[in-house]
Amino acid sequence: MAVVSLDWLVPAIGLLLAGLAAGFAAGLFGIGGGFVVVPALLLMLPLLGGDSAQYAHVAIGTSAATIIITSIRSVMSHAKRGSVDFEILKQWAPWIVLGDGLGVVLASHVNGRILTLIFATGVLLMSFNFLIPRLSNRVLTQEMPTGVLRVSLAGGLGAFSSLLGIGGGTIAIMIMTLCGRSIHRAVGTASGVGTLIAIPSAIGFALIGLHDKGLPWGSLGYVNMPATISIASMSILTAPLGVAAAHSLEPAMLKRVFGLYLVAIALLMFRNAL
Repeated sequence: MAVVSLDWLVPAIGLLLAGLAAGFAAGLFGIGGGFVVVPALLLMLPLLGGDSAQYAHVAIGTSAATIIITSIRSVMSHAKRGSVDFEILKQWAPWIVLGDGLGVVLASHVNGRILTLIFATGVLLMSFNFLIPRLSNRVLTQEMPTGVLRVSLAGGLGAFSSLLGIGGGTIAIMIMTLCGRSIHRAVGTASGVGTLIAIPSAIGFALIGLHDKGLPWGSLGYVNMPATISIASMSILTAPLGVAAAHSLEPAMLKRVFGLYLVAIALLMFRNAL
């Protein structure tokens, strides 16, 4: 009698749970879910085989692919509540995409250990926005950046986010709230920023990894398809729940909890890289 292997059970359950958490976080905080997905993938990818030197690139590329679905679902839910500023998305889109491409090119020349350190540093910096109220509540102006400043901020946002495999929501929210946008409108619009970043990032990571050897099973370049499908299928279920929570719960406590989570993830990534 044949024995059924349970080798796939742990990674399957882990990826499904990561998808549920990523979708809820995406809706709640306007992020793409990469801060949840990348650490989960770094834990699960060894169970799918392949060369450990490729795991950081695959985790970030796969995270970008999942964010496409998660952020679209999230922005649709926010749009129903009138909290998405599509004019901002239209004005910032070209520069975000250009910066995104630059980030993918940079990632192709960075080894996995350095990429993990970049991710950890970025996560730690992002945690400050959630843990220090003065940063998230300050308003500098009532106008969004224009001209060279817009190009620089949007391009930098795209490049930084593609390097980390995130949707860029945290940075976008910081910029919009500093410019007088309400937290709910900033969160809703940031969901759309995630879509703009994720599509070219996922395509880019798939292309730059096409000829690499030792990738985990089921990978298309640096995008692992089984992981993408598992996470995305769950995230679309919980993204609307996160949106509902964002519009009904006290944001201050939620920010602090998420900020502490980011600190813990950053420390874990630093330990793994060093």
